[in-house]
Amino acid sequence: MITGSSGRLGRLLRAAVRISECAGFEILFQSRGHDGDIRWSPGDPFDLLPKCDMVVALWGRTDGDERTLAQNSELAGLSREVARHCGAHRVVHMSSAAVYGPGQNLTEEAPMTPANAYGAAKCAMETRVSETAKEDDPQDIILRLANVVGADSLAPALMGDAPVYLDRFDDGLGPQRSYLTAGDLLQLVLRLAKAESVPKILNVASAGSVSMEDVSRAAGKDIVWRPAPETAVQNVTLDISKLIGSFPDLPRQETADALIADWRALEAAL
Repeated sequence: MITGSSGRLGRLLRAAVRISECAGFEILFQSRGHDGDIRWSPGDPFDLLPKCDMVVALWGRTDGDERTLAQNSELAGLSREVARHCGAHRVVHMSSAAVYGPGQNLTEEAPMTPANAYGAAKCAMETRVSETAKEDDPQDIILRLANVVGADSLAPALMGDAPVYLDRFDDGLGPQRSYLTAGDLLQLVLRLAKAESVPKILNVASAGSVSMEDVSRAAGKDIVWRPAPETAVQNVTLDISKLIGSFPDLPRQETADALIADWRALEAAL
């Protein structure tokens, strides 16, 4: 069961289920409204939720003030409670590369020095998960997601008619990020449901490092460059060796062209 499926990433995952090979799995999407398989809101009786083997906690806040972002930690506790009531053996919490702050080839062991309030909120969420776990609880898995194509801060610009505005740094280059497609994330979720042993924390990306310029050009966008402000972050890229070692057969869209092609296929399915 995938909770919080009414957001942009949830919609892309629903599209991925429609066009992907998911034989042997029943995937149910929960939302507060009518756009999921299960209409349920926090505070509703748990008895309204179905039994399931794994809960994927997609819900969370990506912006807002400190109090709003703190709901990420509260939802982590609720995710575990939902998993317990549904008989799930595993609950997957969605964290973010934002927990690290700037850096290149960041491993799961890298210090967490978030550069913004969202990253700090995800750090707090991870702390909540680790400090409140009990021996008889479902197993917690934390996924530190890269930028998801079509669901990140660049997505509105890629979907609009206007050119994409990118920061240019002192070396003449623009932002460099690790990227993930919703299609590849779905395939990881399916593997997590059946895997006997999984690292507690995993960096998750399709491509370890791609420039936003290449992604924008692959989407056919014109680019307008602007001087990067002092607060801009040029590099946030993930080391995904642990992901590849744990799931060597996991499909990955590694180039900007492949990332955009996967996203467009999902948009067509929507």
